[in-house]
Amino acid sequence: MSRKRVVRRATAAIALVMSMAIMLGGCGRGENEATVDENGKPIVNITIRRNVTNVHMEDMAWSDELEAACDCTIRWTEVADNAWGQQKAAKMVAGEFPDISMSLFDPADASRYPSQFEDLAEHLDEMPNVKEFLDERPIARKMVEDDGHIYLLPSDRGKGYRVSATHMFINKTWLDKLGLDVPTTWDELEDVLKAFKTEDPNGNGETDEIPMNIRSLGFGLWSPLVLLNSTGLTTSFMGASASTQGMYVDDGEVKSILTSDNLKQVISYLHKLVEEGLIPKDALTRDGSQYDAQTISDGETAVTGVSIGWSAQGEYGNLSDQYISLPALKAESSMDEEDVTWDYSQDFTEFAYALSVSPKAANKEAVYKVIDAMYSERISVEQYYGSIGEYVTDQGDGTYEVSDKVYEKYVDTREVAAQDRFAGYIADDVTINNDTNADAVSASDAAYADALANVDPVKDVVPIYVRPDSDDMDTLSENNTSIFNYANNQLATWLVSGGIEDEWDDYLAKINERTLGLDQNIGIWQKWYNAYLEEQ
Repeated sequence: MSRKRVVRRATAAIALVMSMAIMLGGCGRGENEATVDENGKPIVNITIRRNVTNVHMEDMAWSDELEAACDCTIRWTEVADNAWGQQKAAKMVAGEFPDISMSLFDPADASRYPSQFEDLAEHLDEMPNVKEFLDERPIARKMVEDDGHIYLLPSDRGKGYRVSATHMFINKTWLDKLGLDVPTTWDELEDVLKAFKTEDPNGNGETDEIPMNIRSLGFGLWSPLVLLNSTGLTTSFMGASASTQGMYVDDGEVKSILTSDNLKQVISYLHKLVEEGLIPKDALTRDGSQYDAQTISDGETAVTGVSIGWSAQGEYGNLSDQYISLPALKAESSMDEEDVTWDYSQDFTEFAYALSVSPKAANKEAVYKVIDAMYSERISVEQYYGSIGEYVTDQGDGTYEVSDKVYEKYVDTREVAAQDRFAGYIADDVTINNDTNADAVSASDAAYADALANVDPVKDVVPIYVRPDSDDMDTLSENNTSIFNYANNQLATWLVSGGIEDEWDDYLAKINERTLGLDQNIGIWQKWYNAYLEEQ
């Protein structure tokens, strides 16, 4: 048990007596909740969403550094991802907003409940580290600035994560054994997959190879629909992007992927692979553990030839050395290289909506001191990777070394730090050595540099910071329920059973019905995208 926790428990009785004399009531704060501790120091309440909570925030040494920076007492509350998903709506309606919220809210929440979010634009002079961050990273500022107001602060986990969120991998060991080249087109990939199926590339004498594995069929992370980029249609499958709602941009015009010939081409190709036994026919109905059993396998014998994910390390574990990233393929050999793109999600992987402040916080001066300290270089690094001296070594000149011991249980730093739930800024001139997660995904991303360079970030993509207001988001959400209930079922049927050529026209007629709202959704995204273009 840390010394801090011992001291706090030892003084609990004193704290109770003292706090009874100095309580302040108010909406959003319990009527009997103290605003100063037993020593008269201001209390700052922070709630953070985490995916691992066995090492508590108050036991992390950098939490003490935050308290020293604000000369205050921080009271942490931790909520697990699943629990927050169940609690969020009710807590917002009840007005239960902590002084500082970390990784709890997004712009849609601030738009719906504006009175519960402090306008931090008015306090940037009190947070010089935050101000410097927003000045140096204009994309981050655009993410959160709304008509001059800033209700949330973003985070930036650094250049090591300025990568696409989706990568396609192929077993290079199998290619070498069979004397095959890395495929560059869909036809070449099909030929390679056939060889993977029939020529025992893993050498165990069994027909257990799965030529190509997919998780699901959707407009999100690690979807085989990333092959749309092979046709020249650029996706951005992450976050609450327009792309995840089935939208893309064609020379400044917002269009629907759902009605594109590109989608028809991709589904036809994927069905062909299913029909030939190159993608498992039950790929869309298996659970995650079955998928992992086929990619990670037993850690010794690979059974998957091609799959799509974050990094080779994350996909294949101990077998990752056998795999390389498969560069963006051409749908047809006649295509020009510059027509091929890749999933443009770098901003979503580098930046996140990180922090908000309740306007009812009792100790605003202390709150802003805490936040400013969070965005300092040292504490930003500690939030993401673990406390300096225990898990990280400060080597000077903005260089830090992450200890191997942070990876004893997980492949990243989630257990000993806030990790991607942090609120901070790791600038480009900061070097992090032994960030195995960033190293792995950066290595996976290198193969897509040429394809990503073909993307025009203005004409080909709706950027991360283009977002409809709450009313339009409600309309989009309502329409999308009807649109995707129909479309997802139809696409899955075509993937498994075929029929897209004969049924495509009927599908277009149905998906374009006014009652589903697709045209309305396109109009909404076009309106907000046009507003973005006018600002350029």
